[in-house]
Amino acid sequence: MGVLLGCATALAGTLYFLVAGTALGPFLLPPRTRPGAREVLMTGARRLAALERARRSAFFGDLFPARYRTSDPRLLRYLAVRCSTGLLCSVVLGLLAFGAVLAGLLLAGAVRGTLPWDELPTQVLLGGVLLFLDVQGLYSLAALDARTARACFGPSERELLQRRIDELAASRAAVVEAVDAERRRIERDLHDGVQQRLVALAMLIGRARRGRDPERTDALLLQAHEESRAVLTELREVAWRVYPSALDGLGLQEALGGVAERCGIPLRTRFEVGAPLPRPVETAAYFVVSESVTNAAKHSSASAIAVTVVLDGARLTVRVEDDGTGGADATGGGLTGLRSRVAALDGVLRVHSPHGGPTTITAELPCA
Repeated sequence: MGVLLGCATALAGTLYFLVAGTALGPFLLPPRTRPGAREVLMTGARRLAALERARRSAFFGDLFPARYRTSDPRLLRYLAVRCSTGLLCSVVLGLLAFGAVLAGLLLAGAVRGTLPWDELPTQVLLGGVLLFLDVQGLYSLAALDARTARACFGPSERELLQRRIDELAASRAAVVEAVDAERRRIERDLHDGVQQRLVALAMLIGRARRGRDPERTDALLLQAHEESRAVLTELREVAWRVYPSALDGLGLQEALGGVAERCGIPLRTRFEVGAPLPRPVETAAYFVVSESVTNAAKHSSASAIAVTVVLDGARLTVRVEDDGTGGADATGGGLTGLRSRVAALDGVLRVHSPHGGPTTITAELPCA
């Protein structure tokens, strides 16, 4: 039905350009009247293109970008090709119908005995060759129609390739920036946290060595021991933020369990992954959860956090939701780094954080 309708629209388009070209031809040549005449011509052309787009969507299931705008030259080229292929398709369908009539007459002649039996194999062979050529012609014209429609109503292969190159370039730059930001954060954590505690530990040990009072020395050594334990805890936290070793040995579920243990807010985790995940996907999912939980604990005044990790087919969905005050800045350094990390795997990160809450961070990561 879609093919037959395409033949009709091709005939309508051909008639439109013949009539409009004849009527508007004298006005398209002078520079003064050319813009107005061209706009009149393009108005009808855009309606024809909209009809073709609707035909492709209704009968062939084609999906085109809703806001993609086709340039006027490309639109005219498409309609020229569409009219040509549509009329040629009409000819092929006519030949196919004519062949079907001849096949019926041949069969009737063979039944009545008016057709010599020695000529029947030749006629059947010739009819089979013509049928093959007709079907092949229809297939080629249909493929050409689909290809030209995609090139007109959606990004061309060149545009898609250029868009992909731009995305990869932006993703690479964002990853480099995120790595540099992560290094600066690690340096800040070591300098402001671990280093200061080590300095305090060294001072306590020094005071204990110089002390003359045994009780005072014991108290200083006890304080130094407590400080050393705090240093180890903070150093372990920094190491987990750099890369969780549990990912290599125990997997994503156990690593997320470590996040829940270190979180000062009640955290509920739902983990529904029934197949092994690629290592980059596991790492990205872990950091999405870890960074989101850390931000919620520090800034959102949340009383509960829910983490959901679900594998649906070839896509892993990670969702972190808290009941805090909301207002998370999607352009902040932490979330920007997460978005870059997810985009490097062709994933998508969405942040929904209205003022008053709740905050929901969703990452979708392809696993294929």
